[in-house]
Amino acid sequence: MNDYKKTNWWTYLDESMRDLVEESFVLLEREEKLQEKLHDYSFAVFPMAKAYEGFLKKLLLDMKLIDSRQYFGEHFRIGRALNPSLPKRYRAGWVYGKLVQSCGSEELPLFLWEVWKRARNRIFHFFPDHHEFINLNEAREMIERLAEGMERALEGCEPRFG
Repeated sequence: MNDYKKTNWWTYLDESMRDLVEESFVLLEREEKLQEKLHDYSFAVFPMAKAYEGFLKKLLLDMKLIDSRQYFGEHFRIGRALNPSLPKRYRAGWVYGKLVQSCGSEELPLFLWEVWKRARNRIFHFFPDHHEFINLNEAREMIERLAEGMERALEGCEPRFG
């Protein structure tokens, strides 16, 4: 993943998102050099997952699926907005259905949701019955999956500017 700075998704990110992406790659490289065996490498994924969340918000804004109030506000949640199984009573701000329409099928929105759920939600929340610890290889795979999600989103759901 050394060529990530030549990708469409990298170009699409704003500076603060790029900083987060670079942190994840720095952490991966550092941990690979140290060769220590830690219990969990979620910390290496976190900056990239945070950038992915920012990317999704930016994409939804550029696609006109959310407005600037939602984008800049503190109440819009990607986890709620992209959840394909969200009960109807909680669907205020839900964009999954609109994204399916904009992208032409459910395949890509479902992929974006699954990546977000696995690399952001399941890794960084504590669930007593689920131990979501990941090794260094899994951290790298998760970071690559986040990058794939961003690239696929730009290919499959073109943002509209202006």
